Amino acid sequence: MKATLSDFALRFGKIPLLGDSTFAISVAKNPVLHSRTKHIDVRFHFLRDHYEKGDIDLVHVASENQLADIFTKPLELQVEGVDNALIKGEIESQWTGLIALLV
Repeated sequence: MKATLSDFALRFGKIPLLGDSTFAISVAKNPVLHSRTKHIDVRFHFLRDHYEKGDIDLVHVASENQLADIFTKPLELQVEGVDNALIKGEIESQWTGLIALLV
């Protein structure tokens, strides 16, 4: 991700990675081996390694605010229009500036 952004002359200290799994974030931030983590596939340690290097910053986002889910899950009636609000810029977040830079 950093290499791709650097191609566009954008530089970031840490790339924010937003996720709604508090367990996954806590395991990445505090790598403790116990019964719930001993069978995690080696390829999933990739995120933990990059977190420890300081390449990424893991940030929790509530499931209802996870904008990527709009493209992967069917929309319920009460959340329809979120995509329109996002396009119109009616949804404010701490990532609005980053999104504006990338778009």
